[in-house]
Amino acid sequence: MRVVVTGGAGFIASHVCEALLARGDHVVAFDNLNNLYRRARKESNLAQVRAVAPERFRFVEGNLNDVESLARCFDDAPVDAVVHAAARAGVRPSLDDPAGYVEVNVGGTARLLRVMQDHGCTRLVFASSSSVYGASTGVAFREDMPADRPVSPYAATKRAAEMLIHAAHASTGLDAVCLRFFTVYGPRQRPGMAFHKFATQLTRGEAVTMYGDGSSSRDYTYVADVAHYVLAAVDQARGFQILNVGGDTPTQLRDAIDLLARALGVPVRVEQLPDQVGDVPHTCADMTRTIAALGPPPSTSIEDGLARFAAWFAEHGVH
Repeated sequence: MRVVVTGGAGFIASHVCEALLARGDHVVAFDNLNNLYRRARKESNLAQVRAVAPERFRFVEGNLNDVESLARCFDDAPVDAVVHAAARAGVRPSLDDPAGYVEVNVGGTARLLRVMQDHGCTRLVFASSSSVYGASTGVAFREDMPADRPVSPYAATKRAAEMLIHAAHASTGLDAVCLRFFTVYGPRQRPGMAFHKFATQLTRGEAVTMYGDGSSSRDYTYVADVAHYVLAAVDQARGFQILNVGGDTPTQLRDAIDLLARALGVPVRVEQLPDQVGDVPHTCADMTRTIAALGPPPSTSIEDGLARFAAWFAEHGVH
């Protein structure tokens, strides 16, 4: 199978590329290597991916809003599927640049869908987000819950992209799976993400900046488990589906910080700050539909996942 992976130099997508290559697929990674964090970090991700099977890997540098660079991904040979993970990422930064997020996350998705149609590619897996559920108060988020009250521009763009993909399915017969990821963590995590920031502060002996009283909870999901489900969706995409991808065991923020400090082998001090605009208090994925559609999850525990992240951070973390 030949698969295009947008955002292929990034945190989650580089793991997806690696997993595809490891099972024998051909991969074309597409990324603009932007300055959200150091280019060298993304090039390091690509080098690790390429090392798995250099003869089956190709990288295309380009921007989602440039149709010509997108089209280069489809030039060599017919593409069987696209994993669309490229996006302007992050809830908090989106509050300062909503128009930029719309341009990339919505406009870029629309352009990708058109390029796919032009090249006869009819299978898509989209990296969506649990943030689309907004501040829902249900015990576990189900895919049939309303997702029309986002609390950040980032969440709004992810939901808008899901709707664009459904429109493409309805009008062109595109087979598509939108996977709503729940707080993904693990090796190669972006420096701006919570565990990476916490690990940097902890190893420097600084106080961890904790927003709120620590009672907020997240369904933390290990990146290899996410990649497992992405590959299953690539193989089984039929019609149009929205599916959750979560760890199924929410952890309170204060407990997650303690677990990370223990994995790093350092003491922990916390500086409590006010809750942040755009954050939701709790997330929890109902995985019933996902397990029925894509099979049982690998389910890496938060303790094991943070131990693996800590080992990676000790060698590669940005200090």
